Amino acid sequence: MTEKPAAPAVVRATAILDLIARSDGPLSLADMARTLGLPKSSLHGLCATLEQKNLITRLNSGTMTLGPHVMMWAHAFLARIDITQEFFASWDDMRVLPEDTITLSIRDGQEIVYIACRNGHRPLGFTFRTGMRLPAARTATGLAMLSTLPSQRIRALYAPGSASTESASDGTSPFMLDQLLEELQQTRQRGYSVDHEGVHKGMDCFGAPVFDSLHPEAVAGVAVSIPAGTADTALQEHAGQAMRKLANRLSERLGGRQNQI
Repeated sequence: MTEKPAAPAVVRATAILDLIARSDGPLSLADMARTLGLPKSSLHGLCATLEQKNLITRLNSGTMTLGPHVMMWAHAFLARIDITQEFFASWDDMRVLPEDTITLSIRDGQEIVYIACRNGHRPLGFTFRTGMRLPAARTATGLAMLSTLPSQRIRALYAPGSASTESASDGTSPFMLDQLLEELQQTRQRGYSVDHEGVHKGMDCFGAPVFDSLHPEAVAGVAVSIPAGTADTALQEHAGQAMRKLANRLSERLGGRQNQI
């Protein structure tokens, strides 16, 4: 079925609202005309309609900001968000890595809490359970979320220069803060996080952060878990990029930005 063309007036009105929303301050008609490449006459009529509907507010200076009606939409949208439902809906849209287990978690201090799981068919020798807590620095979702924090926040979260009290589920030795900071930098450069048998021996996980419309740092993380013996370089890259795409789709559904780690 051929997609119907968008109504030009709606497209232009949306562009005006998006521009005002991204701006650091109020915008004049001339500012918008220059940025959007639209004639002032067209903008004047559109802005007058948006102002009448309380979608923009015209200040005494003649410049414009977002109006109060936008907040009603924002509150209605946020009130209906259920991140776990959006996780399953996003996966249903994309069907990424259908044979493998994909998890969704949130961070609580130095730990992550698993809140949803889409189980795959490949055996892992490990079962993720809703409500399960694990050290954030040992998991792909935890590393993905931590990578969106500035270094000073990480140093405040973990004791500077000392070993964390966290340990992996298999009893491996605790990590050092400098090692964690280095791993988070590698995560940002790579574009996705890697947990190589940190949660369970014989299992590798690859993750990406999820954002909403209210917070600059990640509010959740998604990860795929696969048997370690199958994770060659090509599969690792495929898994990492697949998680970035899934995280971006979920972030979009939550009104957040695309992840840039």
